[in-house]
Amino acid sequence: MTTLATPATAAVALEGVSRAYGTGPAAVRAVDDVTIGFPRGGWTAVMGPSGSGKSTLLHLAAGLERADSGRILLGGTDITAAGDDELTALRRTRIGFVFQSFNLIASLTAAENVALPLRLAGRGPGKGEVADILAAVGLAERARHRPRELSGGQQQRVAIARAMITQPEILFADEPTGALDTRSGDVVLRLLRTMVTGGQSILMVTHDPAAAARADSVVFLRDGRLAGRLESADAATVAEHLVALEG
Repeated sequence: MTTLATPATAAVALEGVSRAYGTGPAAVRAVDDVTIGFPRGGWTAVMGPSGSGKSTLLHLAAGLERADSGRILLGGTDITAAGDDELTALRRTRIGFVFQSFNLIASLTAAENVALPLRLAGRGPGKGEVADILAAVGLAERARHRPRELSGGQQQRVAIARAMITQPEILFADEPTGALDTRSGDVVLRLLRTMVTGGQSILMVTHDPAAAARADSVVFLRDGRLAGRLESADAATVAEHLVALEG
């Protein structure tokens, strides 16, 4: 068992969680009896070879997929058997998401995209709230621009601002720098560190050792099972560990 935090102190914890796709001999066990807790106020990167179960683990932890067995605790709340409405409410109030594909609404401006989670939760943003968040990610002058008028790095910063505005307990980031050049990726990673410094928690899937090295801890998966972890490791050490798993 690998534990970074106990269920009582974890931002999100998995207890004996498994998830398989398909049935019979052709079934693929994407996550296999995983028990782990990800600490509050910490940044954990998840890495592993292709097909190791990284994204499935993140989707399970975020309530985007259902586990076949085991329990998932979000800040001590058991979400394993939560209904769709309850999960939707959790995602709007306690969870933030940032994905490689940005997932911005093309017809909305940057400001409207940032405000969208608040409106979906049934409240409008406070005076200056959206402007302050866009300023925090360096896009104060881009509030009226639509996604097609922004670079990839700028779109990802809008996505981060959208996640920040609800002040989520935990941010789930799936390859947040995967579609970005090195410079834009660095800006995004610095923004994520700002969130952690402010007390929020991040669980990030990445294939990039340099991005993983920016996290506090790196957890490795192989064939759906935990395969070790590193604390405060540099990019070279992370890369060496990953290569060893792929060998």
